[in-house]
Amino acid sequence: MKRYLAIDIGASSGRHIVGWSENGSLVTQEVYRFPNGMTELDGHLTWDISALVSHVKAGIDEALQMFPQIESLSVDTWGVDYVLMNGDSEILPCYAYRDSRTGAVIPQVHDKIPFAELYSRTGIQYQPFNTIYQLYADKAAGRLEEATDFLLMPEYLMYKLCGKKAHEYTNATTGGMISARTGRYDQEIIRLLGLPERLFNPLQQPGTVIGEYKGIKAVLCATHDTGSAVEGIPMTGNELYISSGTWSLLGVKTPAPLTGEESRSANYSNEGGVGYNRYQKNIMGMWLVNCLRDELCPGKSWNEITKAAAENDYDLLVDVNDPSFLAPESMRAAFDEKLNVPPDSPSGYFRCAYRSLAQGYRQSIEEIERNTGRTYRQLYIVGGGAKNTFLNRLTEEATGKQVIALPIEATAIGNLKIQMEVDKA
Repeated sequence: MKRYLAIDIGASSGRHIVGWSENGSLVTQEVYRFPNGMTELDGHLTWDISALVSHVKAGIDEALQMFPQIESLSVDTWGVDYVLMNGDSEILPCYAYRDSRTGAVIPQVHDKIPFAELYSRTGIQYQPFNTIYQLYADKAAGRLEEATDFLLMPEYLMYKLCGKKAHEYTNATTGGMISARTGRYDQEIIRLLGLPERLFNPLQQPGTVIGEYKGIKAVLCATHDTGSAVEGIPMTGNELYISSGTWSLLGVKTPAPLTGEESRSANYSNEGGVGYNRYQKNIMGMWLVNCLRDELCPGKSWNEITKAAAENDYDLLVDVNDPSFLAPESMRAAFDEKLNVPPDSPSGYFRCAYRSLAQGYRQSIEEIERNTGRTYRQLYIVGGGAKNTFLNRLTEEATGKQVIALPIEATAIGNLKIQMEVDKA
């Protein structure tokens, strides 16, 4: 029986999941889990990449203890963040996307290439942490002078395993520099920004074998976690999806990117899928309630929190995509600033957050239907947020769609499916 290993890492945790086919069905077993999170260094938010590499290798060792023969492995993570390399040496620190360092350079980027032109070329929504702005911040700081490569996070981790540097297509599209027309790095953007051409190597597609580690083939899945998550959703037809975690990624598959003014003004992204385009939007997601719990009631169970929120009658809303919620020192204070009358209890804050998320989903779905010219009947929700029955109910009420909540490890499943397809070829 052939077994495969998915290493799926999010902004708050990572997991190693072994999968295999049994009686025509995919069976999975989690073998290792570890915490992840940003660390503050000299006033900046960074990733501890040494710890990440250690956990990735420890989890592989644990998988081999349980399953001595593993055919292949692959790594997926969040998008946009990368490690700068000088040959085989890292250029540190490795900044995290919630760090504010891009704020000063975004106007400079848009002076050279107005965002309307950037969008028409790439179809990628504006986010202050897009790779394009991070790289320009590194250029301004002189960090690119000795850089020979930049490796997005999952490709960096794969490099530390097998010694091969790769740029995987679905992940690269998240950064705002891939041509929506050609599917390759847009050389005009690179030229206008004065970024070193040596950093931008040819893209490789999901399913490419790039090396091996301890006798296990290293395969590129859709290394952007949402790309793998969409592959892991057992949809009936083409319907709406939310990959619900730290972020809520809400979208639909389309045959080709939609880069018109309607999509730009609604701030929609066109990101790479496995043979299709992912037309989607980043919505702030579980980050809001995770931060509120850390601040207002650490250690309290989610069942208690959602029960109290459901029983509360606070009815004001916030715009969940407001930049003030991206990395506030106090999430409670960020809510207070946006509300005329702040809640008088923790449950009121949670109710506000959940109801606001549901309304954000409703607005986004209306935009999708308007811009694609299609009406959708179902909304598939996967990831950690799919377990939240209160939010699912609010979402169904707000959107009028049939919510199909699948509390499965969709990202790991999509990761595994791509590996298994490679093995069939």
